[in-house]
Amino acid sequence: MTSPNEQPTLMQVLREAGAAVRIFDMGRRVSKLTSEEFERIEEARTPYPTPFLHHAWLGILIWHPKQPTQNAIWFLKLPLDEQGYLVQAARDDLVSRLLLNAVNSKQGALEEDALKDNPYSFKPEQEKMAIFHARAALATGAPASAYYEAAQQYVNGSMPLDRWADLALQGLADLVVRLDDNSPALAARITEMPEPVLASIATLLEHVTPPVVVRDALAGRLTTALSEGEEKALLVAALIRGLSNVADERFKQQQVMKVLQSEHALEAEVIVAIATRCSSALQAPDVLLPFLERLSEGKAGQAGFSRVLADLMFMPAQRALIMQAFRSPERSEQLSKAIGEMFGQTFTRH
Repeated sequence: MTSPNEQPTLMQVLREAGAAVRIFDMGRRVSKLTSEEFERIEEARTPYPTPFLHHAWLGILIWHPKQPTQNAIWFLKLPLDEQGYLVQAARDDLVSRLLLNAVNSKQGALEEDALKDNPYSFKPEQEKMAIFHARAALATGAPASAYYEAAQQYVNGSMPLDRWADLALQGLADLVVRLDDNSPALAARITEMPEPVLASIATLLEHVTPPVVVRDALAGRLTTALSEGEEKALLVAALIRGLSNVADERFKQQQVMKVLQSEHALEAEVIVAIATRCSSALQAPDVLLPFLERLSEGKAGQAGFSRVLADLMFMPAQRALIMQAFRSPERSEQLSKAIGEMFGQTFTRH
């Protein structure tokens, strides 16, 4: 408990509500944050590990095993400072609003509508919402959605390939978070899947670590898509997203390089997918420089170049590597021009 004059942290408010809590990062991908990690972030002892658009995007699952009617889900978007730390004034403002509006003094619970009209709340995109609900069901021991069975039937071959339109995104998300039971069937199906459902599954797979058999099936479809015309750009972007969280970092770098060596890398959706989802691969200098070259040549133009790099350079580790690559004697005139437009012509290699 905090003293009467001390502003409590968000984590303290949640704990004092007497509920079980699970916290997820909802920015670049949906991933778990431990309570200890979040406490360090809240107390500005560590920067937010995966900033996205200069914010921390959080999904907070609050549940009462003995009082399920009081369960709640909050989605919070909190600003970060220039060093990636949580802006304490914003956090304090959020907590003050919650204490004023959301604490149920009789039940000791935080209500579902606690964030009504709250400036820090946001609604996740459909794909992330589906993955969040799938993960939440696993966390609380709840069953998968009613759509899961159809997704399983489609993947194991008991539903025709052309029936993909009958599948719900939530059912596919439930399947993706349960890959232990579904990997061999999914991998086999990926090789022949129609592109619309393949793209949906690939974008969901970025939120998990796909097993090798699934990873290899995705990589095979990526190779095929890269050999085809620019109309496959959306599929290429989805497939590289599906491969963005594989465990083997060198394998990931190889897949990114395959894309960068193709004309598809000039398409905005493809280069943005690499920037936002495969940033760990860009920590390799032999991947980063080709990425920067393609970004400078891309169809998104100078505005796209500057916007993508501003987001990447918000991550401290990435910023130092990018600044080093900017000074590479091997950089092209096109890249030099784009850098000059972004930072001013006084930027030099030395």
